[in-house]
Amino acid sequence: MLSTSSRPARAGVLNDQELVTLYLSGDERAFEQLLHRHKRKVWSHIYLLVRDRELTEDIFQDVFIKVVNTLKEGRYNEEGKFLPWVMRIAHNLVIDHFRRTKKMPLVRSNDDHDVFATLAQSGKNMEQRLVNLQIDEDVRRLIDHLPEEQREVVMMRTYLGMSFKEIAEHTEVSINTALGRMRYALINMRKMIKQHDIVLNKV
Repeated sequence: MLSTSSRPARAGVLNDQELVTLYLSGDERAFEQLLHRHKRKVWSHIYLLVRDRELTEDIFQDVFIKVVNTLKEGRYNEEGKFLPWVMRIAHNLVIDHFRRTKKMPLVRSNDDHDVFATLAQSGKNMEQRLVNLQIDEDVRRLIDHLPEEQREVVMMRTYLGMSFKEIAEHTEVSINTALGRMRYALINMRKMIKQHDIVLNKV
């Protein structure tokens, strides 16, 4: 069982890639150094997203289990980018958790990229029968039908409250590309709403 409270080991002067290489050659202590070097940042990142210590610990454990399995299976090819790779795994596991539990923390923004504000329409044809939770569920279903790159940006922006700068850094694209993916996602969601005659309205 991994722990975020054990005493850090001395990392020495070896960089992440050198430690990965040592670990793959059978040196278990090399992975302990990687864990101690990065655990605080990974743990904090998860906690900022889920705001629950017990859940953070669970996801943190899952992250490094996945890291170990990927390394041992020879599927790691992020040379020189170990920490960003681990952070992506953490982020994806957080999103997977929210999808699985259907308890995504909704983050509303005041800009032009608020999905709910952008997609909401008047309720004249629905007699204002849709309640907030149903609307949120409808929007999540629309998001699930988006291309993967667009879906990722929408979820990070809408449910994780990330800035476009943070989204760009996480997905390793420019801010303009992240904004463009969000823009196309909104266009595609509007098309789906029109195609299926969906009306979104908060009562």
